[in-house]
Amino acid sequence: MAKIPRILRIRSNFIALDLAQCLLYFFLTLATMEEQVILVDKQDNPIGLMPKLEAHQKALLHRAFSVFILNTKGELMLQQRAKHKYHSPGLWTNTCCSHQRDGETNIQAGKRRLQEEMGFSTELKEVTSFIYKAPFDNGLTEHEFDHVLLGYYEDDPVINLDEVSSWKWMSLEEVKYDIDQNPDRYTIWFVIIFAKFYKDLKPDQWL
Repeated sequence: MAKIPRILRIRSNFIALDLAQCLLYFFLTLATMEEQVILVDKQDNPIGLMPKLEAHQKALLHRAFSVFILNTKGELMLQQRAKHKYHSPGLWTNTCCSHQRDGETNIQAGKRRLQEEMGFSTELKEVTSFIYKAPFDNGLTEHEFDHVLLGYYEDDPVINLDEVSSWKWMSLEEVKYDIDQNPDRYTIWFVIIFAKFYKDLKPDQWL
């Protein structure tokens, strides 16, 4: 079999590298274009759309939600964020959280993201909302009008490893104790929510 000249092999490698870089840039750009958040005022009235990363860079108030799933034992389903997340990687947090899309209700958004991240669906109920602002070491800032959603589920999730690296059930008392002892293991929004609404996160409050 005839050997391919070395110069052609080098050029082929450069072409393949350039193609890979172009594809990566294309998909990152596409993801950025698609991932927009809803900017809101302090009464949660929508005032515009903005790419998610830009909103976090500019620390602008935007709509978000946090889903808490409990079982009949009163245990909370926690997830550990994937290690490649651009903020709070590897930290433990509530069952799932994200941002509403334009035209979605809070419940629709919560169900969508629960399925995408944890691989199951269940009924959700909105119990409260609040505003928080938290800067990160990487220069980004979470400034969210966060809607807290509660749901009930008994089985194991089927986690999406692109989003979630692990999961576990913990009793509310265990979570409270571990946050007190090891707050750096948890996301800032989860610490805030849990401190504010710990007494409300009870199955008999919503079942």
